[in-house]
Amino acid sequence: MNITTVSFTTRLRTWLLVAGLTALLVVVGLAIGGSFLYIFVGLAVLMNVAGYWWSDRIALAASRAQPLGHVEAPELHQVVADLAGRAGLPMPRLYLIPAEQPNAFATGRNPRHAAVAVTTGLLGQLPHEQVRAVVAHELGHVRNRDILVSSIAAMVAAAISAIANILQFSLLFGGQGDEDGGPLAWLGILVAIIVAPIAAMLLQLGVSRQREYLADATAAQLLGEGRPLANALESIERGTRSAPMPVNPAIASLYITNPLPRAGLAKLFATHPPIEERVRRLRDYDGAADIGFAA
Repeated sequence: MNITTVSFTTRLRTWLLVAGLTALLVVVGLAIGGSFLYIFVGLAVLMNVAGYWWSDRIALAASRAQPLGHVEAPELHQVVADLAGRAGLPMPRLYLIPAEQPNAFATGRNPRHAAVAVTTGLLGQLPHEQVRAVVAHELGHVRNRDILVSSIAAMVAAAISAIANILQFSLLFGGQGDEDGGPLAWLGILVAIIVAPIAAMLLQLGVSRQREYLADATAAQLLGEGRPLANALESIERGTRSAPMPVNPAIASLYITNPLPRAGLAKLFATHPPIEERVRRLRDYDGAADIGFAA
């Protein structure tokens, strides 16, 4: 299977999963009952509209990213411009995240409105070749047009988790279910608190994992080899373990590797595929004639 076919399949799958997240938000309102159904339908529409127009601003603000001009980082700008030209993409906006952990992500609704954010740790700790490989991976997301769906998925998942927290707070401090719903309303609230966040996490996991493999494959294609990105992923993995970054779990899936601490059950619900498998596929690329290994 070639990369074009994989790209189409991944886009279709991710849009279906985003639709599933949106439907889950509506189901939460239906489970609670009463006027909540209409509120949550309206919220689902609002989240998708906001996600389309402002997902990049929200993700960048949540990560405390600041614009990174050519004067501050001329070498990085040159690297991004070169790779963007190879990928046939416009030059994305660049941002700097004030964090020691080496990491990066891409966001935006389309290639013309894309942004790439890198941490200070990435620029300060990784050699030039590996930084270039990370940039190629993020531009792979832009080229594959999966940055919009992943950003919307992050927003809807965050909304579901926030609603669950509000409902839990309401229960703890004497909130009441819908008066006409009685016990069923209470059951709906409990389902929303317990089941909805887990379902949102699983759906978001499905959005994230395949897109990472595809972006890795695209990066290897842009670079002409998989070794630099494989080395970069190993370096970033060591960095994330030594310096976990406090980010909203809902946007953790946007990063090239999971920036959060991983232990126990967190490994079972990881939004990224195992680093070892990503590295293996990238190293296999160097000896393969077709980048279809990413399927």
